[in-house]
Amino acid sequence: YKKKILPLELASKYSHFHSSPLSPADFEAKPLILFLGGYSVGKTSFIQFLLGGRDFPGIRIGPEPTTDRFTAIYHAPPAAERVTPGAALASQSDRPFRGLSPFGNNFLSRFEGVELSSPILRNVTIVDTPGILSGDKQTSRGYDYQGVMRWFAERADLIVVMFDAHKLDISDELKAAIELMKPHQDKLRVLLNKADMVDTRQLVRVYGALMWSLGKVMLTPEVARVYIGSFWDQPLQNREQEALLTSEMEDLFKDIEQLPQNAVMRRINELVKRARSVKVHAYMVHYLRKQLPYTAWGRKDKQKRLIDRLEREFVMCARRYELPRGDFPPIEPFRQALLEIKDLMEVSKLDKRMIREMDKVFSEDIPALLLKARLPGGDPQMQ
Repeated sequence: YKKKILPLELASKYSHFHSSPLSPADFEAKPLILFLGGYSVGKTSFIQFLLGGRDFPGIRIGPEPTTDRFTAIYHAPPAAERVTPGAALASQSDRPFRGLSPFGNNFLSRFEGVELSSPILRNVTIVDTPGILSGDKQTSRGYDYQGVMRWFAERADLIVVMFDAHKLDISDELKAAIELMKPHQDKLRVLLNKADMVDTRQLVRVYGALMWSLGKVMLTPEVARVYIGSFWDQPLQNREQEALLTSEMEDLFKDIEQLPQNAVMRRINELVKRARSVKVHAYMVHYLRKQLPYTAWGRKDKQKRLIDRLEREFVMCARRYELPRGDFPPIEPFRQALLEIKDLMEVSKLDKRMIREMDKVFSEDIPALLLKARLPGGDPQMQ
């Protein structure tokens, strides 16, 4: 990554359009589980359940909106348990959160790290997110919420979206958050929580309504795996579907249990996705830059026309350089990022040597990494 992918990222201003460069901690970090959902759907209670019933600093559980911050929970010996403010956490080189610094103090004041002694945290890191509000309760959060969610989604190994069996409404903010997860559907899991509070007939209707709502948001033939249960440490209130709910909970725990052993393959997969994205991005910026006049006269108007017809330019660039259309980014975020650049000529000219090195990543380096990962005890040096 440092020798062959990062140089092309920096030269093409990839971080301005997409996400900040990866650090060694991103490769060495434990698998990360990201929880999101509306307020009072049971995210914090479920995390407490995973931690063996333990409270953690800052925990607040109630029917009203309680979690108003991002909380990263990771392992520490009993004697070293503590809370680290977001600004300090984002500055630690041994933690995979340095890339959050550009989101500014408004976000970092609503971010914290909790070091806790718990068996599950020896193998995974858990991130709890603010409850997503619905309807008139939606307000501006004062920071780039979608950008933060995108950052966590890219680095998460498992993304858990929770719903309450009594509240299936998908607000605009929740819809936007789920849409951000589309590139990461392989990591997405849906939890229908508090399913023991309805009888069998109601549960069938609730499940059907949830699948219908998700289908409208995801707009794909395949919907993420949906687990049904009551994910906390209290006895089931309605035991009609006890066997089903117990089985679903066991399946979910197996899913979580397999995260560490599959972590290396997932990291390689994410590296491949990022490398493909970087290559397409570099070519796209190069293609737009080539169409600008060398003299400053008329360059601003030409750049504006290119941005206005970006859909056409994407198609032409894909044809010109034989790039897969599926690797191109969403048009509107790319357009907004382009509008923030006054002159594309400021971006470095495409270095064909960097492209050749990138091609070697796909033809030589990734196959070698995969071979090492498949060997017994293999631990590929991705850095």
